[in-house]
Amino acid sequence: MRLMQNTPARTRDGYRERLSPSLWMLVTIALVGPMVSLVFAPVAAALAVMIGAGVSLALVALSVLLAPVVAVRGSELHAGRAHVDARWLGEPEPFSGQEARDRRGRDIARDGWHLIRGGIDGLVVVPITDPDDPMRSWTISTRTPDRLAAAIRLARSGV
Repeated sequence: MRLMQNTPARTRDGYRERLSPSLWMLVTIALVGPMVSLVFAPVAAALAVMIGAGVSLALVALSVLLAPVVAVRGSELHAGRAHVDARWLGEPEPFSGQEARDRRGRDIARDGWHLIRGGIDGLVVVPITDPDDPMRSWTISTRTPDRLAAAIRLARSGV
């Protein structure tokens, strides 16, 4: 006789994006390796090349792996290490181009929480409706502001 076990259904990400550095930033990070190899060049050229390549590879991998993740999982919005239940989210506003630059600069919410990454043009601003939360909004960088806003709306609707 087999016993069946009730296990909670795994919640799939309605949206997930890693805010990894741009290609140009990765190239810039990788240039640290050749500089490190110059330090070891007087000791042994072959060793210097291997150490430089290893440093470049490690730094690029770490910069991608440690980049913050923006995700909508079930009824929660996650941005980096922060998360908030969707019931406390207002209507998300997606921005791109000059509007996004203004929202990151002169029009930034001073009483809000920000996850802003250079090199990522898009932005979503989400009002927080929880009266006990000192943050009035979240400003989140994203490469696909329309998709993130749609995922937040879907999480808010409880579907």
